[in-house]
Amino acid sequence: MVKVSIDDEKETGSSPYASTSSSRTSSSVSLSSVDSDTPESESFYDRLVALVDIVPPQTRHTISSRLSKTTSFLHRSGKVVGNLVWIVTTSALLVGLPLALILEDEAKIVQEERNMLAQQQGVQQMIGGSPYPGSDANKQQGLVPPGF
Repeated sequence: MVKVSIDDEKETGSSPYASTSSSRTSSSVSLSSVDSDTPESESFYDRLVALVDIVPPQTRHTISSRLSKTTSFLHRSGKVVGNLVWIVTTSALLVGLPLALILEDEAKIVQEERNMLAQQQGVQQMIGGSPYPGSDANKQQGLVPPGF
């Protein structure tokens, strides 16, 4: 703890702040010659603990209650956000992943149908038929039944 004592500068006469004319012009008296009131073994924690005496009890209680309320609010909101993230993630895995797999399979099937249609059109072109259904070449070969 810090010990407070009152020194009367008039009695000692060795203050570096004295207003005599000799001390104003002399550089032999400086602030470095003044002894420090804090002991060398005092830690930063000891200084913080000593600050408790400076803050009034009502202010300390107000600061403590606000800090407690803020901490509990952050804890509760963190839990809510964590739960929401969990719900969204599991929903995406349970609904979105199978949906994506089904859409991918459907795209493969559509691509295979296109390939089959392209192969059929290629075969018809090689035979000599027209690639367009209902054209004159198909009617001459008899591929389209009469009446259509």
